[in-house]
Parts: sequence; structure tokens; C-alpha cells
Amino acid sequence: MKILMVCLGNICRSPLAEGILQKKAAERGLNWQVDSAGTNGYHTGETPHRLSQKVAAQHGIDISGQRARDFVPEDFDRFDKIYAMAGDVIDEIKYIARNRFDASKVALIMDEMEPGKNQDVPDPWYGTEPGYHEVYDMLDKATEAIIEKYEVTNFK
Repeated sequence: MKILMVCLGNICRSPLAEGILQKKAAERGLNWQVDSAGTNGYHTGETPHRLSQKVAAQHGIDISGQRARDFVPEDFDRFDKIYAMAGDVIDEIKYIARNRFDASKVALIMDEMEPGKNQDVPDPWYGTEPGYHEVYDMLDKATEAIIEKYEVTNFK
């Protein structure tokens, strides 16, 4: 199973989602590949935001080795599932991918918990540390739902 997490800058939400899901998959012995990307190039090559790193570390997850990268159309060839952190991110994925866009591979990550609610994961970039904890909690629950959904399909 190959899963891509996507947000705007690939330094706050999607690195957390990547780290959380990687840890959960490893703990369950799942041979999953998890990556993350951003739809704008503002932070390409940068490490995750310091508060994303701090919150992840408080939960035993080290995301300091991640580097922001751009979402590219070829990601549709490389990944089985692409999770967007928000609706505007899906719009950007469609724009970037153009004719390679495959709606069957793309979903809002929070729809794994509450299908059809179309809930966004808020971007904590402009806020303070408590916002990063809120995002972590949301992603922790959503990634657990992803594990439960796909673990039984034997993508090991």
C-alpha cells in the first residue's frame, strides 16, 4: 500500500499525517510506503514546521528528517491513495494533475472518519501551538481509521 498525504506547503499538516501513519503501520507490521507533498512550492526542501516537529516528538514520532516536496502529476502513478488535508488542496491537486487526475484515488483524510462530511483539517500555520495539537489529534484519529480500513485488505 502506497499512501500520499497532501497539504499546501508540506510543512505542517501532511508531514504530521505521514509520520503518524508511518508509525501506526510499522507498529502493526504493515509494509506500507507513506509520503507527503505540497501543492505550492513555497517550502520545497524545508523541514517540517518546528511546532509540527515538537508535537510529533511529544508523541514519539520523529519527522525531522522529512523534506517538503511538490505534488506532481506522476504521484497518481506512484500511489494507491492520495489524502488531501482540505478541499482547496483537492482543487490544487486537480489543477496540477490535469488529465492524470484520478478521482478514485483522492479523498479528504477526515472523510475516513465521517464520510461525506467534507471536513477540512485546519491549517495551523498562522496559529499557535494549541492548533498543532488539535491537528495532531484529528490526524491521529483519521490515520487509525485508514489503518482499520486497509489493514484487512492485506496490503502487507
